Formats: sequence, C-alpha cells, structure tokens
Amino acid sequence: MTTGKQIVAEIGLLLYPDVQLAAVYGLTDLFRIAGETSRERAGPQAPAIRVSHWRQAAGGAGVECVFDSHPGPKHDPSHLIAPPSLIMPAKMQKMNGLASWLAERHGEGATLCSVCAGAFLLGEAGLLEGREATTHWAFAGELAARFPAAKVDTDRMVIDDGDIITAGGILAWTDLGLTLVERLLGPSVMLETARFLLIDPPGRTQQPYGHFVPRLDHGDAAILKAQHWLQASGARDHDVPALAKRAGLEERTFLRRFRKATGLRPTEYAQQVRIARAREALELSRRPVVQIAWDVGYEDASAFRKLFQRITGLAPADYRRRFGIAAA
Repeated sequence: MTTGKQIVAEIGLLLYPDVQLAAVYGLTDLFRIAGETSRERAGPQAPAIRVSHWRQAAGGAGVECVFDSHPGPKHDPSHLIAPPSLIMPAKMQKMNGLASWLAERHGEGATLCSVCAGAFLLGEAGLLEGREATTHWAFAGELAARFPAAKVDTDRMVIDDGDIITAGGILAWTDLGLTLVERLLGPSVMLETARFLLIDPPGRTQQPYGHFVPRLDHGDAAILKAQHWLQASGARDHDVPALAKRAGLEERTFLRRFRKATGLRPTEYAQQVRIARAREALELSRRPVVQIAWDVGYEDASAFRKLFQRITGLAPADYRRRFGIAAA
C-alpha cells in the first residue's frame, strides 16, 4: 500500500444518477497508469495520486466513499470531478446534496472539475458565477441560460481557472485527466501517459467538432419564418429588407427580434448556415474548395477560407483531412 506521505493528491470522482461510468473508470485507470509511469521513472518512492469514488448516501444522508485506490489514510479530496452525464442536461436530476457538498469542499480548498454536462452540477453548486467555463458545444446555450453569471466558452476543450477546471465534450475526460496529471506529477509523466494511451496531450479545441444548431424554440413565429427561408435557400440571399418583409416586420424591429431570438445578427446567422453546408461538402465529397465556396455562396474563395477557419478553427483543406470520409 502506498503511504500517505507519497500521495500528492486525492482525486474524488462523483457517482451521481446517470453518470457516464466509462469516464469514471477511464479516469481511474488513467491516474493509475500515470502513477505506474511515475514509479517506473522515479522508483518506489515516487509520488502517487489517490483516487476515490463518491456518491449520495442512501436516504440523502450525506456523501459516502464507495471506492478507494489507496485505502487507509483519512480522506481529504484535494480535487473533485463531476464526470459527464449519459442524459441531456434538461433531464438530469436535481442533486442538491452533492451540490452543497461540492460547495463545502471548495470552500475548504478543494479544486473542482467537470466534464461535459458535469458543469451543470458545478453551476448548481453556485461555483460558476463570474467564471470562464466550458461544456459540450451543444449544451452551451442551456448552460449560459441556466447560469447567466457564468462566462461560457466552448471553443476551448479545457478551461483551467485554477481552483475550477472545466472540460468540454463527453470524451474530454482524457484532456482533463492529463491536465491534472501534468499539474500533480509533471509534464514528462503526462506525456508518457498520453503516449501509452495513444491520446493527444491537452491543447485541443472544440471548434472543429461543433456544428451550427439554430435556435428554433424561441416562440417568435415571425422570426421563425425568416429562419426557415434562410435554411431552405442555403442563406444565399440574406438581405435584411427581404428577410424583414418575409417576417412581416419593419426592419429595425426585425433586427432586434432576430438577435433576441437567435443570438446572432442575420449576417452571422447566414454565415453559419453556409459554413455548415461547406463542412458537409468537405466531409462527403472531393469537390475542390473553390467550387464548394461558390456552391455555398462565396465568389471570393480567399474570403471563404478565412471565414471557414475563423468559425471552425481549421482551414478547409485541414478540415477535410481530419473529417473527410469520401473516397479519394
């Protein structure tokens, strides 16, 4: 058994209802592999990470530990992780007991972490106010709406804000795990762990993976007409007077209501629709980039390339290399 003196940190993983167990056990294994790598490099006295699993006790009477990689010493988790959920955030159960416990632990100095929808648990604990935080790109709007004081940024895969660390997509637990390994055991152990697991070190972004998901449930029927037209026409014609006429609104009223309903200006919305179609063409065809730019409404291929990279984080050719599935 590893002695308490050799344990540099105890990382607690939360077993809340509908948690993704693959992430829980994956992180447990990742920290074990990192510890073994550390021992191989520095000998039996090398520092180790203690991993524990925590859940709400039966009847809601507190929080209990149900797994411990290094049983014996008194528990004092220095880091707590809310893993991803297997269900959508809107269907996640209220977890007031766990949320209160997290807030308590944070007040005592623990670093709190989340992956994907786990960020909603941190928000429920009141710990995202004024903080930069990330989650899955598809949940960004809901996280921002439920916790308006949070500064939601889904371009980044991991946001390390010192005592609060949030990771994006459902498999971003690998990025979070390696971030913690680097912090606790050093960069060389982190890189060796990443090599062994055949995963990329932290530093990825969510931009290339995100897709435009238009807001359609805002309840503004006039704006919805304009949105349907933009989608059906590929947003080739996004002239504001024409869109306002379709919506049956005066131009200034249309612009104000469009921004309120969609979160975007008409030009930005049209760009997202066009780039979404360009992504699909790059993924599913071998058509030249210049032709794709023309097909989605851009006569200037250079301007298209710049806009595509700004929205996706990759140049069109790089995007095709990463995500293209059409036969060469």
